[in-house]
Amino acid sequence: MDGRDLVRSVKAVGSTGAAQGWRTVRAAWRRRRVDASGLVPRGAERARVPGPVLDVEPGPGGGLVRFTRSELRITVAVNGAVFWGWDGAGPEPSYALVGRSPGPDPRAVLEPDKDGAWRVVSERVTVVVSRNGAVEVRTPGGVTLRRDLPPRWWEPVGEGPARWMQRSEVAADARFFGLGGRASGPRLRDGTYRLWNTDPGLSFGPGDDPLYITMPVQMVVADAATHLVFHDSTWDGTVTLREGEEGAGSGHDRAGTSELRMDGGPLRCWVMVGTPERVLRTWTSLTGAAALPPTWALGHHHARWGFGSEQEVRRIVAGYLERGLPLDAVHLDIDHFDAHQVFTVDRERFPKLPMLAKELRRDGIRLVSIVDPAVKAEPGNAVYDSGSAVDAFVRDSARRPVRGVVWPGESVYPDFTRAQVRQWWGELYKERLAQGFAGFWHDMNEPVSFTAFGENTLPRSARHDLEGRGGDHREAHNVYALCMARAGYEGLRELTPGERPFMFSRSGWAGMQRYGGTWSGDVATGWPGLRASLSLVVGLGLCGVPYSGPDVGGFDGSPSPELYLRWFQLGAYLPLFRTHASLRAGRREPWEFGEEILEHARAALVERRRLLPYFVTLAHLAHRTGAPYVRPVWWDAPEDRALRDCDDTFLLGDCLLVAPVLDPSTDRRAVQLPRGCWYDTVTEECYEGPAQVLVDAPLSRIPVLARAGAVVPVRGADGGLELEVWAPAPGRTGGGLVVPDTGDGWDEPEVEQYVTRWEGQRVIVERDGEDGPGEPSRPVRVRGLGGL
Repeated sequence: MDGRDLVRSVKAVGSTGAAQGWRTVRAAWRRRRVDASGLVPRGAERARVPGPVLDVEPGPGGGLVRFTRSELRITVAVNGAVFWGWDGAGPEPSYALVGRSPGPDPRAVLEPDKDGAWRVVSERVTVVVSRNGAVEVRTPGGVTLRRDLPPRWWEPVGEGPARWMQRSEVAADARFFGLGGRASGPRLRDGTYRLWNTDPGLSFGPGDDPLYITMPVQMVVADAATHLVFHDSTWDGTVTLREGEEGAGSGHDRAGTSELRMDGGPLRCWVMVGTPERVLRTWTSLTGAAALPPTWALGHHHARWGFGSEQEVRRIVAGYLERGLPLDAVHLDIDHFDAHQVFTVDRERFPKLPMLAKELRRDGIRLVSIVDPAVKAEPGNAVYDSGSAVDAFVRDSARRPVRGVVWPGESVYPDFTRAQVRQWWGELYKERLAQGFAGFWHDMNEPVSFTAFGENTLPRSARHDLEGRGGDHREAHNVYALCMARAGYEGLRELTPGERPFMFSRSGWAGMQRYGGTWSGDVATGWPGLRASLSLVVGLGLCGVPYSGPDVGGFDGSPSPELYLRWFQLGAYLPLFRTHASLRAGRREPWEFGEEILEHARAALVERRRLLPYFVTLAHLAHRTGAPYVRPVWWDAPEDRALRDCDDTFLLGDCLLVAPVLDPSTDRRAVQLPRGCWYDTVTEECYEGPAQVLVDAPLSRIPVLARAGAVVPVRGADGGLELEVWAPAPGRTGGGLVVPDTGDGWDEPEVEQYVTRWEGQRVIVERDGEDGPGEPSRPVRVRGLGGL
């Protein structure tokens, strides 16, 4: 017995109570035994590299390059994305891709290059394969964006997966973003980042890694172009990043490097080149359109672990209504379950839940239910019994159900990598809908099993179906939550075909946007946690997940009134605007922090409600194009190096720039502006970018600036949609897109395009239609005329 594990076991029993503590101790030792018997020990290994080129076989969009010890298939797809796979790896099967991969571009041809290399030339990119297996990605003008050195494999002499390593070089000026939800981002500094979805177990801050959502997706921004690279392997791994340096040493540039090490899975990747907008559009065409949330989900949500009863929910809702504070949804955590068992209701504390949901709906407020994957392993539990009947649960190598410990106690886990299990699970949401719930948040789905020591997840040897291919948890772990989200989303599509499902998940993987969004998880209460909240939202958006937000106020602890307000003000401009807190944390209702904070929070809520048509527009555009609601300030100017380093300001769509207050005792802050004219939306003072300017940030608000010429759809005083137009700069034009709300069904409304310009002393606003420009059919209000 390991002495350190013994100490951890004793601590677990003492800190969590005897019953639960002993369960976590047993679970830890059980997990160790299962893996000891179910995993083949890794013994001697043989290293391998591709070797020199032998021959090539041209094909549609590219072809096959054979080396002495490997082969590389490379294809340029019709959407401009480049795929390559080693050792016979193709694009499919893949949990990331939606449908079949796009077909090859017939214009792309594999042809000889100099020095024994081969190249594929296409409209957007040129790919060069050296005679030793290095792969270079170049712009059409010949600038190298990325050079993947020949990969290396370590193959076990006996059974087991091959480990592999891919080292890549990028431009000295390049900066790294992405890799899923990273608290230290959005720009990823030098360091090693793990690719293994993890519940940190405690509240996290900027230095904690990994977290709940990891993805082998990098966006690399350089002067020459932006590119996105996706290594399609779901296995555990690490990415070590090192930024380059211009003029290093004797005057030569030092390239930036990215070293990816994976414990298994295919060595295959996709690369997309272009502007940030173009690469995310291409990424979306591969991995699927972001789910369109119902309109109410773009409002304000209030949640807490520990509401405790129907009476407490009514008290909170009454507090909002009596004070005239907008509220769109209330979330119920695990304490509304019967003994923490999923798809149940505690009848003593919530005796008339459907009636409560109906009452709230009359006031425009929806109920949202938490859903955990773990099922209490107890005969008589309806979910356990029905799941056992269809052999739904993950088993170990000896075909015994794998057990873990979660909130309901000893639990089993559905195998969501099997289609029949997803269908069974999706049908279970019928019970939630009957209770009156309108939305769902998936939690604990990394998946989590409480343990006194070791990894707090399933044994790595646990067996999964993996769509009939078969495999173990090493391959299934990172896509477990993705497959759970698919089960829930597809089940809701069947159960409520006329409504858009609302679902967000704590964990996920590449492609999770198809089924909904996510939230920060248990971010620590404190100013560093506030800063991490913004990093997560921006970084996830660059990985194709546009809908997310933090626990406003932090998950644990009691925020000061100032911290709470600054978090609340930030949340009002993020896609998912939700207050939430732990059972042991302080309150999160705005009126709990004094009259001054209440009034400032009211202003943020009212502004969010006013901007709802703009959020609806951004949701539709994210669904259609992949462009996130929240964008880094370099989005339209990635060549601006000052903007690449800016991590405390963001663009909300094309029209607004938001500069949250992320430090205490701040009433004025520096804001890095992209090029163009920008209006302070309160004072209407105009600033010219690119520049860094000082703006007022009183406790009552955070700085928000509007782009000159922008057309922002807002909610008018009568509740209808009106156009808020910011005057173009003299001699310039502007414009904007508007997607009107047509309800929460599946209709896709027409995108309205508006153009703004000066005509003499007047600002003219025209709708750009198929028959030419025309008068807007909506009320127009022009602002900023006094600020020029």
